Amino acid sequence: MNEGAILETQRLSLRKLNLKDADFILRLVNTPPWLAFIGDKNVKSIDDARNYLETGPLKSYEANGFGLWLVELKESNAPIGICGLINRDALEDIDIGFAILPEFFQLGYGYEMANATMGYAKNILKIDKVIAIVSLNNLASMKLLNKMGLYFDRNIELVPGDPVQVFSESNENLK
Repeated sequence: MNEGAILETQRLSLRKLNLKDADFILRLVNTPPWLAFIGDKNVKSIDDARNYLETGPLKSYEANGFGLWLVELKESNAPIGICGLINRDALEDIDIGFAILPEFFQLGYGYEMANATMGYAKNILKIDKVIAIVSLNNLASMKLLNKMGLYFDRNIELVPGDPVQVFSESNENLK
């Protein structure tokens, strides 16, 4: 296992983010897919990226024992995305979050990292229910979630005027 890895897949290693990852975060959160589907987090400088890390993932590690993790290619340690678990005040369940640099789309990495994270949540952290929050027009993420066994549950507004879809394992509403 790569040093500091929380979990590994065949091709990927996931580890805690740290302030040295600010350059990567600055790049990731300003990609067109992130801006379109996750939103502008107002991370425009390295200092903004460090603040994002301190108030987001690093704070979550302390408060929850989990958070978003850096996803790296095992072979080269090159960062390609983030994936992990988020404990939002507005939701009663933990949700899975993931993002990947566009040049790594459609190579199976999204499914590989998200599926491993779900397994970690259930088998290691013993979290009974993990949901996902998806932008209404993020069809690629919806397809990935379906592949993982998560299905549309309901629409909500985490932020007023910004509806998102909740996906969960329970598809009682489809019966």
